[in-house]
Amino acid sequence: MPNDPQTILVVEDEKPLLEAIKIKLEKNGFEVETARTIEQAKKYALDTPKIDVIWLDHYLFGKGNGLDFIAWCKQEDNQKCNLIPFFIVSNTASSDKVASYMHLGAKKYFIKANHKLDEIIKDIKQSLVADV
Repeated sequence: MPNDPQTILVVEDEKPLLEAIKIKLEKNGFEVETARTIEQAKKYALDTPKIDVIWLDHYLFGKGNGLDFIAWCKQEDNQKCNLIPFFIVSNTASSDKVASYMHLGAKKYFIKANHKLDEIIKDIKQSLVADV
């Protein structure tokens, strides 16, 4: 990892889980922005100077879901966030849903119940180092 801390936007609707993820990521050297709705996530994606990765849940508060957010980010005219790698972390994993996320450019899809936070963070860190 570079000397400057990398910034991760965590988009998760469950507040206790969001806080646990934030604490774990900060302990692993990340700067963390958090959002619980697509509207908040869009604002951070546009206003934050640098986001290195997005941790995204499928179900979110408000209108829309994770697929709507990744589709918005991956638009060709959305230069601000269309190249940011996405790691989808959700408890819903129908093959159609996973295929949709991967088609939209998600880096990886994790089922929450099958992975510890430390495993997901390790995978994200390895991916970021590999992409440098």
